[in-house]
Amino acid sequence: TEGYYKVAFEEKLRYLKTLVANDAQSLSIIPQLMIDTNNQSAKSAQLSRGARSEQRRILAALGDVEFADHFKFSQLKLRKKRLRYAKSDIHGWGLFACETIAAEDMVIEYVGETIRQTVADIREKEYEVEGIDSNYMFRIDSETIVDATKCGNLARFINHSCDPNCYAKIIPVESQKKIVIYSKRDIRLGEEITYDYKFPLEEQKIPCRCGTQTCRGSLN
Repeated sequence: TEGYYKVAFEEKLRYLKTLVANDAQSLSIIPQLMIDTNNQSAKSAQLSRGARSEQRRILAALGDVEFADHFKFSQLKLRKKRLRYAKSDIHGWGLFACETIAAEDMVIEYVGETIRQTVADIREKEYEVEGIDSNYMFRIDSETIVDATKCGNLARFINHSCDPNCYAKIIPVESQKKIVIYSKRDIRLGEEITYDYKFPLEEQKIPCRCGTQTCRGSLN
């Protein structure tokens, strides 16, 4: 009889690992765009289109959204985006793109120490006494928080914007939940990476300095 059957997620995951291994060479052709790309622009654009086309082919084969996220995360680990931190016009230091980034692409994983809510409450008070900004805490769920205050990666430099070019998404990877920053739209070379912190409303406001036309005036 003809028809279809649902493939178990574990079987899909094994298929993903095979795809990543087989396509590692094609993924590696994505160009490392530099500041001066005048001489190689046409060739780089052609390579980028080829890599994006290959990615679309694989994602179409994967089928469902959750599994596609797994593939993108594996791809991000295989070939990290070129990013740098520098002084920001928004606030302090910021994170900037050293290459063009397509819309709906994984930009960077938000990394830090995974802690419980009770520990986060204690640390928040300690940071306040020490004069340390506690904006580096990122909630995964009601009881789990990633604290990048003293232990993290470049993602901790991403500033808030009321009109951001990125958004945060929590994806399941095997037995863990990962916080990944996705691009909302195409991001230009040299553009600052931003996302909406979406802090809960509070009486004591934290001023927003994003400077966008849709600025809400505060982060909370």
